[in-house]
Amino acid sequence: MGLTVLALLAAPAARAQQVRVVKLPALQQLLQRPSDTTYVVNFWATWCKPCIEELPHFEQLRARQAAKPVQVVLVSLDFASKLDTKVRPFVQKQGLKSKVWLLSEPDQNAYIDAIDPKWSGALPFTLVYNNRRQHRQRFEQPLTLAELEAAVRAVQAP
Repeated sequence: MGLTVLALLAAPAARAQQVRVVKLPALQQLLQRPSDTTYVVNFWATWCKPCIEELPHFEQLRARQAAKPVQVVLVSLDFASKLDTKVRPFVQKQGLKSKVWLLSEPDQNAYIDAIDPKWSGALPFTLVYNNRRQHRQRFEQPLTLAELEAAVRAVQAP
């Protein structure tokens, strides 16, 4: 009986979404990947109300594009010190299934230009790109599902 109870208690944790803590070079590697995959990379934070309101649209996009070469990556800009107290509980409560990364960089001025020189640093911020096709769109505002789908179609166009 004891092992069964332990297995049942551990099961939800095993299914919980993982949050990968990354540094700028790992993110830059993703942004420069020379593949024909279309990436939708959303920068958000748990304290950003418009970010939270648009997250379901990214989850819907991920589900609708599951059979296609489209990857959704949600990059939290919360402080790394908030990983266990804010970010992981938020991701679990929201049931996010997209890849979730937490960018652990102390100086936002150092990484904003490296991610996209046209980004002011405001949240939410989304990049939709396909490096093989050399198409990229950036959005510095909340997006609807229809806007996300239109952006994916635009960067996948020949």
